[in-house]
Amino acid sequence: MSDQDERPENRLRRELPDEVPASERESTAPSEPRPEPQRDTAPKAAPLPEPESVPEPAPASEDHPEAAEPVPTGRQRLAAGLWPPRLTRAQFIVALLLFGLGFGLAVQVASNSDSDSALRGARQEDLVRILDELDDRTQRLEDEKQGLEKQREELQSSSDQAAEARKQTAEKEKQLGILAGTVAAQGPGITVTVDDAKGTVESDMLLDAIQELRAAGAEAIEINGVRVVANTYLTDSGKTVSVDGNKIDAPYRFKVIGKPQDLEPALNIPGGVVQTFEKEQATVSVERSNKIVVDALRQAKQPDYARSSSR
Repeated sequence: MSDQDERPENRLRRELPDEVPASERESTAPSEPRPEPQRDTAPKAAPLPEPESVPEPAPASEDHPEAAEPVPTGRQRLAAGLWPPRLTRAQFIVALLLFGLGFGLAVQVASNSDSDSALRGARQEDLVRILDELDDRTQRLEDEKQGLEKQREELQSSSDQAAEARKQTAEKEKQLGILAGTVAAQGPGITVTVDDAKGTVESDMLLDAIQELRAAGAEAIEINGVRVVANTYLTDSGKTVSVDGNKIDAPYRFKVIGKPQDLEPALNIPGGVVQTFEKEQATVSVERSNKIVVDALRQAKQPDYARSSSR
């Protein structure tokens, strides 16, 4: 018998090992189909889905640039947040002020940049020349300033000196006018009255009285309405006396400005004026006063030859 004549059952039985259980051997043999086991119809819990990973944006390729979405930048996000604008009234006013300030700064910067650009384009020789001109102009202005300050000081000094000179001149004029008899004077002094009933008083006696008063410090003297000055002279005219050509009659009244404490004792010294008048049987009275007015004036005489030596 050949292998081809062998039955399939025998061939299968020969190939199976001996250890195979009988139940399995029986399954190999053709038999009736077994009933399928009942499936569990109870619902089972669905398995949890795995977390999906966020897909990273694919880099844009040169062939297909539209395939990758562009990521917005910070400036784009800021612009998207600011537009459309939602401004309040206060913010609008602040924006206008900032705009005005920025415009002013821009104009100033532009003007400065124009001058700077002109200097930038200049040559070195031109820049040196401009610097020299600026130095010369600065020096001229400084010299002019110093000259004006000096002139101002001179004007102030001269004005002060002129005012002081005018003041001193006015005071000197008054003093010289009092001595020359061209200005009225007043002040403390004495009044001397000489009563000559018998007419025995002569001009030399009156002149001695004037000289004694001057020596005692008399500054202004008037006798019977005639101002006594440095060139005053007295003469006898019969039984009368003339002062600078003006006749005066007794009683002789002296108005003297000076210190009374010095004038009165000078007249009363032993052998002095008072005793001389009394020897001639004339009476003398002396009165002190805090205010003596000497208002008799003399006309100022213009010298014929003398001139002032001051220039």
